[in-house]
Amino acid sequence: MAQICLDEIAHSYLPFPKTDEDYALKRIHNIWNDGGAYALLGPSGCGKTTLLNIISGLLKPSKGRVRFDETDVTELPPEKRNIAQVFQFPVLYDTMSVFNNLAFPLKNRGFDKAYITSRVTEIAKILELETVLHKKAEGLGADAKQKISLGRGLVREDVAAILFDEPLTVIDPQLKWQLRCKLKEIHEQLKLTLIYVTHDQVEALTFADQIIVMYEGWIVQIGTPQELFEYPDHKFVGYFIGSPGMNFLPCIMENDGVRVGRFHIPVDEKTAALGKKATGRLELGIRPLYLKIHAREMADSFQVPVQSVEDQGSCQVVTLAFSEHRIKARIAENDPAPESMAWVSFPKEWIRLFADDQLLK
Repeated sequence: MAQICLDEIAHSYLPFPKTDEDYALKRIHNIWNDGGAYALLGPSGCGKTTLLNIISGLLKPSKGRVRFDETDVTELPPEKRNIAQVFQFPVLYDTMSVFNNLAFPLKNRGFDKAYITSRVTEIAKILELETVLHKKAEGLGADAKQKISLGRGLVREDVAAILFDEPLTVIDPQLKWQLRCKLKEIHEQLKLTLIYVTHDQVEALTFADQIIVMYEGWIVQIGTPQELFEYPDHKFVGYFIGSPGMNFLPCIMENDGVRVGRFHIPVDEKTAALGKKATGRLELGIRPLYLKIHAREMADSFQVPVQSVEDQGSCQVVTLAFSEHRIKARIAENDPAPESMAWVSFPKEWIRLFADDQLLK
């Protein structure tokens, strides 16, 4: 296991990059702690896999250095970095037994037979592969094959880190949940450094202690699921995390609140002070979960038209016309849904202000 330091990393696939737009990774400078469980989260094309491949050694960065603890590994190939990588599609030896697939990384490194048997048996038990250990891999289902692929990464105790590149894409939804929970258990049990690439926020939120959100080649925020949900540093994080994403309304400061079209929305004293000092384009952000829907007028509430109500099973999502904008509110499954009109209020403690896409704090 190792602490991973990314020192001013940038990467371009072009031979002579000139501007930021020419770089798949802009400027990455972070330290990820030994034994942490991290998720690299973002949409397709944001740089997640590029960054993972730089950590693994499959790519050499155009700029910057990669260090594992105090060792500079920037020039080292993957086999010299002491890492394990699990890919989207299982990489197995189909004609070999499950046991031999799991044992292969250890046999290659010359471990004795007793240790190999003990370690393979331990990992097979963790992944619930004990009953198929002596079956050939080719006859197993996609979930079992991906478990074997995970096991080949986990079987080595000496790895600096295990890197997962969207490893559950080909797995059925219910099995995805089970394998994510299993990975979480494995991390808590073995304390390995795990880095997990995904575009699925549910996978990231249920797996990782720290989530690294990427957008257009930048790391825009690193934080716990709660931090990302309640205090998104960047507008993209607010939009990308949560279902539905955060509501954003262009606004201007006005006395003790903000004005959105014809509506004056009160904010707390701290938020008002931040807004008055801000420069640039100002927007109010609030999660659909925290918007309040009322059947009648309440203090600091606004009557607005209801555009739609969507039943999502565990909750209902109400879309409202607010000034010239649309906002969404999430209400409980059993709460009465408004019909043509509703009263909506903005609790002060959940209002966030953004200037030029950055959270004011």
